[in-house]
Amino acid sequence: MSPPASRVLIVDDHDGFRAVARALLEREGFVVVAEAADGAEAVAEAERVAPDVVLLDVHLPDQDGFEVSKKLALLPDPPSVVLTSSRPIADLRRRVAECPAAGFVAKDRLSGAALTAVAG
Repeated sequence: MSPPASRVLIVDDHDGFRAVARALLEREGFVVVAEAADGAEAVAEAERVAPDVVLLDVHLPDQDGFEVSKKLALLPDPPSVVLTSSRPIADLRRRVAECPAAGFVAKDRLSGAALTAVAG
C-alpha cells in the first residue's frame, strides 16, 4: 500500500504560479488543500487545513516567507515548509539556513520529487 498523498498549501501572490504549481503537484499525486496569496492568509489557511507541506514564496506583499515560516513553525502541528522563489538560491542561502523552513526549491525546478526531497 502506498503512503497517503502529502497535503499541500501553496502560498504565492501570483495567481498564475499557484495555478501551475497546483496542476503540477496534483498530477504528481499531491493533494493541494488550499492556496494563499499573502503571509497572513498563509498562516490562517495552515491553521484551518493543517497541511503536511507548505510551498511558500519568499516574496509576499505583506511579509516575507522567512517571517511566515517562523509563524508556521509555532503551530501545534507545524507543517514542513519549503521556500520557493524565482531568484537563485545563492541570493537567499543564508536566510534560508537561518529560518525554520526545511529548505528551498527554485520555482523553475519545482516538481513533486523536488518537493518531497526537501520536505522529507
